[in-house]
Amino acid sequence: MMKNVKNTISKSKGFKVIMIILIVILILILAAFLFIKLNPVFGGSPDKNDKADYKTRADNYIDGKFTYPDKYSIDGLSEDIRISQKGTKPAETLPYKTPEFAENPASDEVYVTWLGHSTLFIQMHGMNILIDPLFSDRASPVSFAGPERFSEPFIKPEELPHIDIILLSHDHYDHLDMKTIKALDSKTDCFIVPLGVENHLERWNVKSDKIRNMAWWEEIDINGLTIACAPARHYSGRYALDSGNTLFASWILKDEYHQIFESGDSGFGGHFKDIHNRYGDFDFVMIDCAQYDMRWHTSHMFPEESVNVCATLGAKLTMPVHWGAYSLSTHAWDDPPVRFSKYAEELEIDVVTPMLGETMNIDTPEQYKEKWWENIK
Repeated sequence: MMKNVKNTISKSKGFKVIMIILIVILILILAAFLFIKLNPVFGGSPDKNDKADYKTRADNYIDGKFTYPDKYSIDGLSEDIRISQKGTKPAETLPYKTPEFAENPASDEVYVTWLGHSTLFIQMHGMNILIDPLFSDRASPVSFAGPERFSEPFIKPEELPHIDIILLSHDHYDHLDMKTIKALDSKTDCFIVPLGVENHLERWNVKSDKIRNMAWWEEIDINGLTIACAPARHYSGRYALDSGNTLFASWILKDEYHQIFESGDSGFGGHFKDIHNRYGDFDFVMIDCAQYDMRWHTSHMFPEESVNVCATLGAKLTMPVHWGAYSLSTHAWDDPPVRFSKYAEELEIDVVTPMLGETMNIDTPEQYKEKWWENIK
């Protein structure tokens, strides 16, 4: 009798423990759900009308998700051979120059200022164009965790000149930062984004009439400058359950004087050949060549693959980006430019590697070829 009573009490206590654990788990799930739904940093979601629009405009919008087409899927390198033995972050402050933005750039000139990672200030066709701006300390939805900037910002958003166009390649935190967008909104005329990204901006109170969303191969003309949205091999999402809700893209800017290309984040793929088939050779190519790893090889190229892409695009001049500010992988912080420059020399592809903040005229590239990272530990 006593044994049965003890067993009953033991089972009762065990049941209570299990129930407490389940309740705690449910509370944590509810808290996470509310945090994501109520925190604007995670952005907005497409509604039924948005989804119908995306399906009409984008061939790669399948079952409510943006995908990379199988027709473009080709293998790149089978091995990642790293050269640099330095740490993932530099042991000292990276050198920089104060940007010298042209006050009234001529229509036939292109100035490019690299602000770290993939943030690029381009002056073309007399307009100021900012790509993937990121000025926050972390590329993360929270301020206490996530990839931390290892190169101090040498310019603040409010110090930038008036911006005609902000181009966004996709919605990952190291390319789309809520704090930065809010800081730049008042001085920006127009935001051009891949399909779906408009919902994030609208949740952050950017006026919808300032936003233009685009599908791959769509083009728009702004004051004589053609902007084309082109494919990239990547993915999207700001939290676990919204993957594929927004499009990822590369960008082409062209006028009667120049045609330039910015790759966004991209793995190696057949879309680059298709881009060249449609647009021909490029005067200048800014190419993703960092944050790579065999574990996510289809999302980011190894530097040698990036150089091969520049050859495919017929690039007259090229520049490696997606490094110099944050570490999102395990390779040395300077491995990308070391390998990119080395292989580009072998293929006789012209490369510029301006310092952070250095304003460059792409028609006079010779003065922007210093391998400045070699002197940094």
